[in-house]
Amino acid sequence: MSGGRVQKSGGKAAKILYQPFGIVGSIVGGIVAGQVFKQVYKRVAPGHPDDAPTPLQSEYRLREILLASLIQGAIFSVTKALVQRGGARAFEKLTGDWPGD
Repeated sequence: MSGGRVQKSGGKAAKILYQPFGIVGSIVGGIVAGQVFKQVYKRVAPGHPDDAPTPLQSEYRLREILLASLIQGAIFSVTKALVQRGGARAFEKLTGDWPGD
């Protein structure tokens, strides 16, 4: 152990078996992250339409587009990490093998 971290290592078979779980987790995580972003954006930018501005919508200032992109990126990144980590832990409980490393 270094720095309080426990190194877990799974075999090649665990990585292969985990792939379908990872794919399903990614799809679910993307859907959840999209819904969370919509709710957060409604609160951060009241009075705006339900959908955040995209880079090609000329009626929005660059600052608004960058803020929406920053919030969306952070939410998607955190959601992805949570889903991947949770999926890996569930896989480990089911199989006894860690799917990463």
